[in-house]
Amino acid sequence: MTIELINTGSELMLGRVLNTHQQWLCARLADLGYMVNRQVAVPDTAIDIEQAVREGLSRADLVITTGGLGPTCDDITRERIAGLLGLSLHRNASVEAQIHAYFISRGRPIPLRTHVEAMIPEGAVVLPNRHGTAPGIAIQVSPNPFRHDGRPSWLVMLPGPPRELRPLFDTEVAPLIQRLFPAVDGFACRTLKTTGLGESAMEELIAGPLKHLTDQGMDLGFCARVGEVDVRFVARGLQADALVAEAEFITQRWVGPHIFGAQDDILESVVVNALAARGQTLALAESCTGGHIANRITNIPGASAVLTAGFVTYANAAKITALGVPESTLRDHGAVSEQTARAMADGARKAGSADWAISVTGIAGPSGATLGKPVGTVFIGIASDHGTEVFHQINAFDRETFKYLTAQQALSRLLRRIQAGGTA
Repeated sequence: MTIELINTGSELMLGRVLNTHQQWLCARLADLGYMVNRQVAVPDTAIDIEQAVREGLSRADLVITTGGLGPTCDDITRERIAGLLGLSLHRNASVEAQIHAYFISRGRPIPLRTHVEAMIPEGAVVLPNRHGTAPGIAIQVSPNPFRHDGRPSWLVMLPGPPRELRPLFDTEVAPLIQRLFPAVDGFACRTLKTTGLGESAMEELIAGPLKHLTDQGMDLGFCARVGEVDVRFVARGLQADALVAEAEFITQRWVGPHIFGAQDDILESVVVNALAARGQTLALAESCTGGHIANRITNIPGASAVLTAGFVTYANAAKITALGVPESTLRDHGAVSEQTARAMADGARKAGSADWAISVTGIAGPSGATLGKPVGTVFIGIASDHGTEVFHQINAFDRETFKYLTAQQALSRLLRRIQAGGTA
């Protein structure tokens, strides 16, 4: 089975929006046992959309498009694909009723232009969108005039907003694909999420122990991002599950402390869940990260049961008044020091009445360096009733990367302490 993905949107070509659909859909399809063979992004112009779809249908069993189903003037995917396939558009009463219900339930007026979203190509399958107004559309292209052998293909059109596309794919598209294209060959894909090691160091540690599995055809891959490395195992055939399971077992043995999750896990979610499972709480004292850790924690459902308080003590005076950092500590050791990080963590834990506390203080740059403390210097404190530890890092990056990586290191250190029962 061959699959092609077409992401439409001039904003993608202008670099104004990150194309998250490609990564997310490819990962979801891989989890189901399907590999995307080709992916392309095109602007919102008729000729580009038509050409991409025509080429996709000439090769693929399944073509998935994203975007261009909304009500605005640049949403032309529905119309252009219908024209390409010679299909007329008809108003769908059930879709129109759903659009009305969507706006009425929110107490908002119904824009006239939204009625275009109820126009469905003849013979198409409507994929209900419970999180927006534009439904997904599935069309069987049979006979297929673009394929040299005339074999039929399926075309699935999805709305662009991720909060609509993702649940629609999971509830409607995935079951449709599994019904139309049942998996025949064995397929297994597993991703381990790690932090604290670069991808080169990770490969040096596990490539050797996994060689007998890669020799048997298992694919080993790495994907690096700020503060994380994904380790990916992919295998096909009757032994696929066994190969991937053994690879995960071996990797856990070699780099276990650096693994915080799998598949789509994110570090802050794992931390929140670990604290919630133990009935424990967390307080934060942030200086150089400016509330970034608190933002990541509070993005996770259930954070209210875990986070008691967050202090952004950017100025020294705030460290003294909010956290009780002694003036003498700041005077003798400076705001960016092991001693200040320790006092901040202890103060946050006490002020927040929490089981755990994180503190971060550092020099984000580009100025602020002092003798022995270059730009990128960070001290991270982790406090609990077992004591307070401080970790020293050098994160010499731009300010945004500096903040993200420092938060990643702090959350990783906290998670290891939690999982170790409070000891390092």
